[in-house]
Amino acid sequence: ADMVFITAGMGGGTGTGAAPVVARVAREQGALTIGVVTRPFLFEGSKRSTSAEQGIEKLKEHVDTLIVIPNDRLLELTDKRMSLSESFNMADDVLRQGIQGISELITVPGLINLDFADVKTIMSEGGAALMAVGHGEGEDRAREAAEQAISSRLLDVTIDGARGILFNVTGGPSMSLYDVNQAAAIIRETAHPDANMIFGAVIDENMGDSMRITVIATGFDRSLSRRQVLQQQYGRSSVASSPTAQPAPQPQLEPAVPQGTPVREQDKEPVQPRFAPHNLEIPAFLRRR
Repeated sequence: ADMVFITAGMGGGTGTGAAPVVARVAREQGALTIGVVTRPFLFEGSKRSTSAEQGIEKLKEHVDTLIVIPNDRLLELTDKRMSLSESFNMADDVLRQGIQGISELITVPGLINLDFADVKTIMSEGGAALMAVGHGEGEDRAREAAEQAISSRLLDVTIDGARGILFNVTGGPSMSLYDVNQAAAIIRETAHPDANMIFGAVIDENMGDSMRITVIATGFDRSLSRRQVLQQQYGRSSVASSPTAQPAPQPQLEPAVPQGTPVREQDKEPVQPRFAPHNLEIPAFLRRR
C-alpha cells in the first residue's frame, strides 16, 4: 500500500500497544503512515490518560503524521443531555471524518486536482498535524469556511506557524475565483511565512451557495525543534562569553630544594615538583618508591 491509516482510541490495551507496532511495519514497507487517534475522556481516570500519553509518544516515532483528537473537546460541541454511548459514537465519527477528509483529497476529481504526491509532500515527516473541515454559506461563505477550518476546537494544535499546508475548496457552480483567493489569504496569514501551500478546487453541483474547505497543516514539530536548537546554542555561547566565568586557579608548586641551599654539579637535573598533575592517578605508596 502507498498510504496506511492507523486509527485507535489511546489508553486501552489494543490501541496503545498495537498501534506503534503496526505503524513501524507499515513505515518499513515504505508506505506513507498517518495516525489518527483520540485521547480518553478525563472521567476515564488518570491511569488510562497516562497510558494514552505513553502510547502517543511511541506512535509518534513510527508515523509520518499524527493527528490527535482529545475526546474532552467533544464536550464543547455536544448537548448536555447526550448519552454516554452517543458521545463515544461521536468520537468514532471524528476519526472517520479525519480519514475521509484526507482520502477524498485524492479520490474525488476536481477542477484543480490534488494527487497522492501532493499529500505525501505535506504529510511526509510532518509530525503533529491539524486536519479540519470548515463550512460556510451565503455571500461570506469563503471567510466563514476558512476561519472555521483553521480554528478547529477538536484538535490540540492550531494552524499558527505551520510549514506545510494542503487545503481543498469545494463549492457549487457559483463559486468564484474571489472566493478561493479570500479563503487562501486567510489561511496563509496564519501559517508560517515560508509555508509550502498546495490547494485544490472541486465543483459540486449539490453544494448550492455553500462552501466546504478541508485543511491539513503540518510542520509544527520541525519549527519547534529549530527554536530549541537555537536556544541551546544561544545558552552555550552566553556561558562561554560570561564575564563572571573565571578559570580555575592552578595549584602552586613548591620547589623540591629550599631556597639558599648550594647546588652541586651532580644535582643540576630537572627539578621535580612535589605535586605534579600526572601523578594524580598513581597511588601514594607507589609515588614514594
